[in-house]
Amino acid sequence: MPAGQVVPEAPAPTDGSNGPGGPDASGPVTQTGGDGGRLTRGNKIVLGVFFAFLVILVVGSLVHLPYAIMSPGPIVNTLGKQPSNGKDVPLIRVEGLPSYPAEGSLDFTTVRVEGGPGYPVDVWDVLQAWIDPARDVLPVDEVFDPSVTEQQVAEENAVQMAGSQEEATAVALRAIGKTVPAHVAIAQIAPASKAKDVLKVGDRLVKVGATTITSPQDAREALQEVTAGDTVTMVIERGGKTSTVKVPTITGQNGRTALGVVLGLDHDFPAKITIDAGSVGGPSAGLMFSLGIYDKLTPGSLTGERNIAGTGTISDDGTVGPIGGIRQKLAGARGGGADYFLAPADNCNEVVGNIPDGLEVFKVTSFDDAKTAVESIAAGKTGSLPRC
Repeated sequence: MPAGQVVPEAPAPTDGSNGPGGPDASGPVTQTGGDGGRLTRGNKIVLGVFFAFLVILVVGSLVHLPYAIMSPGPIVNTLGKQPSNGKDVPLIRVEGLPSYPAEGSLDFTTVRVEGGPGYPVDVWDVLQAWIDPARDVLPVDEVFDPSVTEQQVAEENAVQMAGSQEEATAVALRAIGKTVPAHVAIAQIAPASKAKDVLKVGDRLVKVGATTITSPQDAREALQEVTAGDTVTMVIERGGKTSTVKVPTITGQNGRTALGVVLGLDHDFPAKITIDAGSVGGPSAGLMFSLGIYDKLTPGSLTGERNIAGTGTISDDGTVGPIGGIRQKLAGARGGGADYFLAPADNCNEVVGNIPDGLEVFKVTSFDDAKTAVESIAAGKTGSLPRC
């Protein structure tokens, strides 16, 4: 059957013809493409453009670019609940101390990062991000160490998240008058470390050489008394027992003597505080965790049922540190319904000019600053609070 033709059933003759076998024996033929189905020049151009577009689309999606894209991520209420094993459970759970209902929102903010190890971005991802004012496109090496793997990034984020929860818990407990001793401990051991056969994650450092360790910096400085590659004598505590060990060292960054481990703080808590942040990693939720725990441990509503978001690392002494992606976090907070935002003072230069309409931003340098800000917001008296 020729292309472009429709051949209907032959009807009974109505025009005086002799029917089948007569002058019109083949029946009527209706032509639908007057040129026998040949493509016109215009149609050929349209098809050519269409196929060219398909080729560009496919090639653009296959070409990976060395960029990282930062976009606003979801916000999570530290006073709310999280799904866990098919049930909704409080994000912060307290055992061993009285806890109280908390109202309102103390949201930690997140940034979605594409382009790191295991998550390459293509031409179209980058083009879309460039035209979106809420997203940033950065050289990937500015965001990720080019030598690390996807697994290493995930492990580091998990260690940082665990550390932020540990220090947030200590800060909040001390704020209600509890004594919380802190100890320097091994948080992570790198694959390249020669200490992995001697040390274990969780070991507390009592001494490095002749130096008594009270902070991670003490340990780093004490290691410089040893030549990289030699062993260093250390006193560690493991499972409540103290022992002396000889640990091989390696050459670290800038030629410094190192163990090839990540140091953190391990605390003796008077109660068990559990934080379930889901799959979120990194240290930047520390401030909001500390406020959420404090609210749970004290009667009444700290927020006055206001919707407050924020970001910032928290150190063991309550200092609030700067974070990355502040612009995306501001946009994410406002998009998630927050009316107020707590920003680290050291991020203020990035905050100015990037505050979404309807969001009030207050700068904080410590847990005490942040608590005062939340209490002032709850009371509707924000006039004297410092802003960026």
